Amino acid sequence: MGPEMTESRGRSVRSYNQYCAVARGLDVIGDRWTLLLVRNLLLGPKRYKDLLEGLPGIGTNLLAARLRELEDVGLLERAVLPPPAGSTVYRLTETGAALEPVLMAISRWGGRFLGRPRPEDALVPSAYFVALRAAFQPDVAAHLEETYEFRIAGSVFEVRVDGGVCSTREGEARNPDAVLTLSVETLDALLFEGLSPEDALSNGRVEVRGDPRALDRFLSVFDVRAAALAGMPG
Repeated sequence: MGPEMTESRGRSVRSYNQYCAVARGLDVIGDRWTLLLVRNLLLGPKRYKDLLEGLPGIGTNLLAARLRELEDVGLLERAVLPPPAGSTVYRLTETGAALEPVLMAISRWGGRFLGRPRPEDALVPSAYFVALRAAFQPDVAAHLEETYEFRIAGSVFEVRVDGGVCSTREGEARNPDAVLTLSVETLDALLFEGLSPEDALSNGRVEVRGDPRALDRFLSVFDVRAAALAGMPG
């Protein structure tokens, strides 16, 4: 049986009605799509249209409802970008951003169920750039300082490695060492299927502006397959 319905801030919400931190947390983030919405906002503020495109299958009414709910509980807030953009965007609050370690743990644990993409699975570019945070190897990257810009399916992402720290966000990179243009399928093949940088470059699956060896260095500090398999039994 699911959690009972209660009233909070004038709206109906589900609650497990248990005095337990796990139950209280699930009261807030346990609804379908909520954590994926937070996942996408970890890469930076987004317009409603961007969130809708980044969550295939959610539907406009459900997205609007989830955004209202997350505003009500203080996980996200609305802001207006400065001119000339002037667009209204949604962004995580400090409380919402504090969910990042939770999502990283779920990413590592969920890898045991991942397998290969099913025919009905959407390959969402933003999901890969959140997963990279979970797959980052700070010890391997201790002496690397490099910034990459990825252009995939009309979206642009920045990956910045600064010693043992990695950050990812959606948007153009600041002073990138390399700009890489590729499909989401090629990114998946590089991260999960063992496609080598040499083959990806020689076959034209990746175009690089800047040092072509940057792709090698990038892949050397992220081990998505190991992160996905880390929690698998024996």
